[in-house]
Amino acid sequence: MISFDAGSHRFHLRAAAIVVRGDDVLLHRAEGDDFWALPGGRVESGEEAVTAVARELHEELGLVIQPGPLVLLVENFFVHGGERQHEVGLYFTAEAQGGSPVLAGPGPYRGVEGSRELIFAWFPRSALNQVDLRPEFLVGALAGQDLSFRHVVQRDRHAG
Repeated sequence: MISFDAGSHRFHLRAAAIVVRGDDVLLHRAEGDDFWALPGGRVESGEEAVTAVARELHEELGLVIQPGPLVLLVENFFVHGGERQHEVGLYFTAEAQGGSPVLAGPGPYRGVEGSRELIFAWFPRSALNQVDLRPEFLVGALAGQDLSFRHVVQRDRHAG
């Protein structure tokens, strides 16, 4: 995975999926975390981001997706676990394929990433302002219907 210490920050290259079902969007969180995020994960060295996002959803949830276009390029500066993070996120629209149980109900659904349990659930896009979704700009970005490409810099006040 592309993740390394760089000066005072830990750098990550992350690919994530915006999977929409009607008015709902699929989110996930790691067991023990108190916030939600779009599903995805770190890109491996030599791997295309679009391949990484499909791989991550299949590994973590068994969900087969057809990634669409890149709609968000995000420079995200934040603190997690007491450490400063610098993440470059590539966010793709994605369509879930086949008859996965994840498409049938609201969840929650259990997944796994290494030794950490993940929880996946569908949330109404119109109610994302009631969810601790990170990065925070996603609340507004996902509430609208227009997911055309844009570049976003998100800097938490504690990230330095």
